[in-house]
Amino acid sequence: MTLAKEIKPKKCKAPGCGKHFKATMTTQKVCSVDCARAIAKCPKLQKVAARAIAQQNRTDAKARREKLKTRREHVAEAQTAFNAYIRERDAGLPCISCDSLPSDHDLITGSRWDAGHYRSVGACPELRFEPLNVHRQCVKCNRNLSGNAVEYRIRLVKRIGAEAVEFLEGPHQPRKYTIEDLQAIKALYRQMLKDLRRTAA
Repeated sequence: MTLAKEIKPKKCKAPGCGKHFKATMTTQKVCSVDCARAIAKCPKLQKVAARAIAQQNRTDAKARREKLKTRREHVAEAQTAFNAYIRERDAGLPCISCDSLPSDHDLITGSRWDAGHYRSVGACPELRFEPLNVHRQCVKCNRNLSGNAVEYRIRLVKRIGAEAVEFLEGPHQPRKYTIEDLQAIKALYRQMLKDLRRTAA
């Protein structure tokens, strides 16, 4: 028969005690109920507890805010994460529609780049989060020239190939994104953006 391993005596952690005792559990830190009450009043431990409570309150508040978000807000957050990934993925590449680089623009347009959709969200919402359909595009082409679609297509064929462009231009199954879908898309592209930046560093 194997004898149970004897638990070694511990030193009580309560302020002003320090007595050695035999713990009945491996997690036991104090020798008595009175010492347990005393350690609960310890300023250092109270600070630790306060930090833990504050962290839990922040987590709970975040969860409450998440529950109150509308579907529109979830769509916007997913789109923001996706667009940030596209701009980072295409960093260093010229505008998909005009081949311009940041140095080619004046101060009004040169400091900003969009993630421009080849097939717009309005025309084909199913391709809203399709990376082949979205590329880094200067503000002038995307906003002022409504996407500059003819030039976009010419350069898109060169960048991803005619077959991929034909796929984008073909029919697609309608898709209704659930809130869970949108949360997953946001998380995915945030992580992909982090991975890209880590690789580039």
